[in-house]
Amino acid sequence: MAHGFSLGGVESLRPSGLNRCLPIIREQFKSLESTAHHHSTPPPLKTVGHPYPVTKPGRLPICSNLPADITISPMSLIVQKFGGTSVATAEKIHRAARRAIQERLNGQQVVMVVSAMGKTTDELLTLARAVSPNPPKRELDMLLTTGEQVSIALMAMAIHGFGHEAISLTAGQLGLRTDSVHTRARIQSIDRQRLKAELDAGKVVIVAGFQGIDQAGEITTLGRGASDTTAAALAAVLGATVCEIYTDVDGVYTADPRIVPNARKIDAISYDEMLEMASAGAGVMHGRAIEFGMRFNVPIHVRSSLTDAPGTRIMTESEGMEAVSVRGVTLKEDLASIVVTDVPAQTGVPARVFEEIGKKNIVVDDIVQANHAGGQRASLALLVDSEDADTATELLQRLAGELGIGKVEVFRDLSKVSAIGVGMRSHSGVASTMFDALRSATIPIWGISTSEIVISCVVAAGDGPNGVRAVHDAFDLSAHDDNGTDA
Repeated sequence: MAHGFSLGGVESLRPSGLNRCLPIIREQFKSLESTAHHHSTPPPLKTVGHPYPVTKPGRLPICSNLPADITISPMSLIVQKFGGTSVATAEKIHRAARRAIQERLNGQQVVMVVSAMGKTTDELLTLARAVSPNPPKRELDMLLTTGEQVSIALMAMAIHGFGHEAISLTAGQLGLRTDSVHTRARIQSIDRQRLKAELDAGKVVIVAGFQGIDQAGEITTLGRGASDTTAAALAAVLGATVCEIYTDVDGVYTADPRIVPNARKIDAISYDEMLEMASAGAGVMHGRAIEFGMRFNVPIHVRSSLTDAPGTRIMTESEGMEAVSVRGVTLKEDLASIVVTDVPAQTGVPARVFEEIGKKNIVVDDIVQANHAGGQRASLALLVDSEDADTATELLQRLAGELGIGKVEVFRDLSKVSAIGVGMRSHSGVASTMFDALRSATIPIWGISTSEIVISCVVAAGDGPNGVRAVHDAFDLSAHDDNGTDA
């Protein structure tokens, strides 16, 4: 990883893959053409004070994913990220543009991070798999990044149309360096030189989310939903006052409102809790974005792009947060359990297994090992995403002969219900309440895992939503505010 902040000499990239998805993008332009004439001039904008404190100069702590010698700039700056649903139409693009302009009029420098419009990424994936059932990951990255390139250009056009300066930048033009793992790349460094020059020129800088460029100049993507990570990393690099995540919901809820209609919006949540919720299936934020916020102490505000109402503040744990034993309940779907039986219980065997799993960039959710035969043999269970199950199974079957493993079995169609809260550190009986709730709902538990602030139960996929509702009701999460008192 480069420790000098400026990468220097980063070549601008213009992905040629844009021509491949013109039929899909043409449908988006129909929406733009039908609504654009209604928004030729912006509505009046008020100049008001900013609700966030200005970041003071200082030095950021060391982070494994960014250079250690980044100094926070004393400028007042805000990062705004807009997801696909928030830029799905011309009307929504104009609404997002007006938010950025309002912040400029408030005296803020503004960096916007924009996702592909609407369902563009899903449509491109469908197109790719219609052409090839197993498309090369490099070519997937080439294709999928074109969606964000369309969005950032349109956003810049909208801001220009309102009479303000803006510029759109791809990851290559910006200098956002990643490793070389296609479809799951991790950010290594960000060149601040171009960003600073454009901001100092008074422009709103619009950055393509979700993408990066490796040392060889190859285009990479950071994983689905990772525009959040782009935004949080930029906020950390620039010492932003706040990183605002605009979405189609008005904050983080105690459960997915589509599953639990009476779920309640959370006003404030700790980084630890939000990171665990994101990892356990809460789709409102990308997990690595929370890591950046936590390591660099960047305030994150998840809020609706449709209203000006406050959303959910993700922040350092504060006094009183432990008063609530469980902050939220999540559901992670599309999981598979790979059970390896009759494994030699010898030093080095698990290390060998997970070394090979790691080489394939497979993320393992849970690991359970149980010894038997007097401690001579063991069973090993791995919980992985369904899309990784075949790769992991083939790998383990190849290792079976080498390591003397008995049998490899795959159990699909599983989900994981998790209860999360920093209050578990000081409250007893949380596990028994959760298990009893699932028992009362006649939901069998396939597996259990715990950590300091999380209890997770693996259940059959069909039982997942009912399990979330049962656990949410058991902890009465709809009837308490964030301090644990009656709402």
